[in-house]
Formats: sequence, C-alpha cells, structure tokens
Amino acid sequence: QVQLVESGGGLVQAGGSLRLSCAASGRAFSDYRMGWFRQAPGKAREFVAFTGFGGRTTSSTDSMKGRFTASRDSAKNTVYLQMNNLKSEDTAVYYCAAARNPGVVSDPDSYDYWGQGTQVTVSS
Repeated sequence: QVQLVESGGGLVQAGGSLRLSCAASGRAFSDYRMGWFRQAPGKAREFVAFTGFGGRTTSSTDSMKGRFTASRDSAKNTVYLQMNNLKSEDTAVYYCAAARNPGVVSDPDSYDYWGQGTQVTVSS
C-alpha cells in the first residue's frame, strides 16, 4: 500500500509558476514510477508528466513540454511538478499517481495508487 499526499496548489496569475509536491509513504518508494495527471471540470483526467526510477526524468505532453517538469527526490520520498509560464487552461485539480510497472505511462488505468489532488487555478 502506498499513500500519496499532494501539496503546493493555489491561485496564480497567468505567466506565473508553481511547484507541486507529492509525498509518498508506505511501501518502498523506489519500487514505483510516478505520474502526474490533471482534471478540469467536465473533462477527462489528462496525463501531465512522468518520472521513472531514480534521477530526473520527464515525459510530458506537447502542450506542456518546456513548461512542466517532473522530478523526484528519493531521499525524501517525494516527487515534484514544476510548472512555469502557467496559462488559464492549466486550471485543474492535479493528481500524482504511483505504479510499479505502468504499461502506458499516459493511461490513468496504468497506476495503482492516487493522491487526493491539489487545486491549481490560473487567473488571466
């Protein structure tokens, strides 16, 4: 069992930055690959970024490349999502998720555990 708790969301003006954190507890954090997703009202959950085992790895969708970066600190059992140059369309609830062996990293069904989410609101 893995417990995930996101933090760092809030209200920011367009063009601003936020860094989300996801603290993991429970089973060995190093066994899990971590993903970030977001969900806006009335929309499906959307893949944001992915970080693999150890080091800093990033995989994000085209609309977010160059703006969003995922990273992990294994010593702190924490993953981060750095978001720069935020736009109003980035407004959503952001979730982190954990998977031991994700089949398709962009598919929410590939993940075993989810956090409760943190709200990000970007004002224009």
